[in-house]
Parts: sequence; C-alpha cells; structure tokens
Amino acid sequence: MTSWPTATEWAVVALSLKVSVVAVLLTLPVSYAIAWLLARRQFPGRVLLDALVHLPLVVPPVVTGWLLLLAFGRTGPIGRFLENTFGMILVFRWTGAALAAAVMALPLMVRAMRLSIEGVDQRLVGAARTLGATPWRAFLTITLPLSLPGVLAGTMLGFARSLGEFGATITFASNIPGQTRTLPLAIYSDLQVPGAEAAVARLAIIAVLLSIAALLASEMLVRRSHGRGAHVL
Repeated sequence: MTSWPTATEWAVVALSLKVSVVAVLLTLPVSYAIAWLLARRQFPGRVLLDALVHLPLVVPPVVTGWLLLLAFGRTGPIGRFLENTFGMILVFRWTGAALAAAVMALPLMVRAMRLSIEGVDQRLVGAARTLGATPWRAFLTITLPLSLPGVLAGTMLGFARSLGEFGATITFASNIPGQTRTLPLAIYSDLQVPGAEAAVARLAIIAVLLSIAALLASEMLVRRSHGRGAHVL
C-alpha cells in the first residue's frame, strides 16, 4: 500500500481541476452580468430571476442534475439542438460535469459579486458621467475595478464549490472513470471498496489542500490589488 497518490488518483485530480476551471470560466461572465442586473437595475421579474439564481442552493443537487438531464440530455430540447447543430454531447461527458459544476457554483459567485457591486458608490459613477465618460467607460474604469474583490471572492468560491460538486454531477454526467469521475465521485467510489481507506484519505487530503490553496490565493490577490486591509470574505 503506497502512501503517495497513484497515477489513477493524479488523473482524477487533473480531471477535477479541468472541470472546475472550465466551470468557473463559463460562469464568470454570466455571474457578473446577473449580479450587476440585480444590484443596479429594477425590472419586472427581478425577484423571479433572483430566486432562480439561488435555486440550486435550496433544492437537492440531484434535482438540479435531473433538470439538467431533461434540458441538456440527448433527447432534451437544448441537448438535441447542440448535438444536431454542433455535434456537442454534454451528458456522460466531462463537459457535462463542468456544466453541472457551473450551475451549482453560480449562486455563490453571483452573491459575492452582487455585494461588491452594491458597495461601489454610485456618486463616483455619476461624477464620471458628468465629466463626459460613456456608461461603458464608467463601468470599465470605476464599477469593475472597485468590485474586483467580489469578483475574485466569487471566482474562488465558485472554484471551491465546483471542486466539491457531487450530486448534480453524478446525476447528469454519471460516474465514469477517466471521463466524469472527479474528486468527490472518486472518494465516493473508493468508500464502497473494502480496504480502500488509504485511497480515500489521500484524495480527501488533496481536496482539502486545493480548497485551502484557492482561498489563500484569493486573499493574496485581493490584498495585492486593494491593500493590506482588504479581505476576500
């Protein structure tokens, strides 16, 4: 019995990192756009949008995975369109695992970014507009830089959440070795194998270390960008 991760376990770690990074990259622009809408605009259906965004936090993850299966499965409306138009199949693929992780990470990312955007003084934006800045320029030079701590916090929270995603992933993408078996699914699988406690411990330690590293990296980035007094959470 080896005390070091095996090649198979390192492959699981690599797949988990790939899925989490892709999930965060997919979710980042969507999360910020939704956060900005909720923070700065009043429109019909705002409360409904807010509820839908936070729905993955309150429903069982298995339900979220089932809904993804209905929509993005090969017989679902979106899944059928993607397959017929682009030849893209998400279900039972690592890309499906990334989609499931992205959906589960979305509420945390939106919440962190929304709080940061709401903390930006609108008088600064108004002053910039008075001096001739276009709405887009005022956004790029004031709102976005000042809300950067929330963007970083949301990104890291989304990454950590994606890394730990289980229920929606196993429902939508299944638990296929080498394809969709991420860290949580690998730990779950090893728990079913007698005598695999050492493998479970190794994978669990790696998961904890990756999560801690994500939070520390976020803290350092925020402090470097906004001074020693800034914090990610």
